[in-house]
Amino acid sequence: MNGSDGVVRPVARVESSLVDRAAAPKQGDEGGPDAWLVFEPEVGAALGGLEVGDEILLLSWLDRARRDVLQVHPRGDVANPVRGVFATRSPDRPNPIGLHRVRILAIEGLRLRVGPLEALDGTPILDVKPVLGPVDER
Repeated sequence: MNGSDGVVRPVARVESSLVDRAAAPKQGDEGGPDAWLVFEPEVGAALGGLEVGDEILLLSWLDRARRDVLQVHPRGDVANPVRGVFATRSPDRPNPIGLHRVRILAIEGLRLRVGPLEALDGTPILDVKPVLGPVDER
């Protein structure tokens, strides 16, 4: 799995009770459930050092997002003035990469239980990074 080919491959997939984008919370801390991350066997060694209680950042591929959207009303509220998607957390954007801050609740082999997470069931996870300090999540 070297990156010299320029192709990004998921390292895991989300198993979640969330299946309907319209019903999903906009951010995890707005009612996102706990979910499982199921990792590919070839990246299992990369989980070494993660512990229950750790906060991590997930980079996901929002595979059901639109890629042709450049401007939105923030939070889908038409009362908010239109902004470019790079000034928002809209899932619809040219490269729909999601950023999620979660806590590890359980570790079972190649599976991490995390929460809260607003990502839909089946969402590909591209990478996992530890939280090293304060993160502004506006």
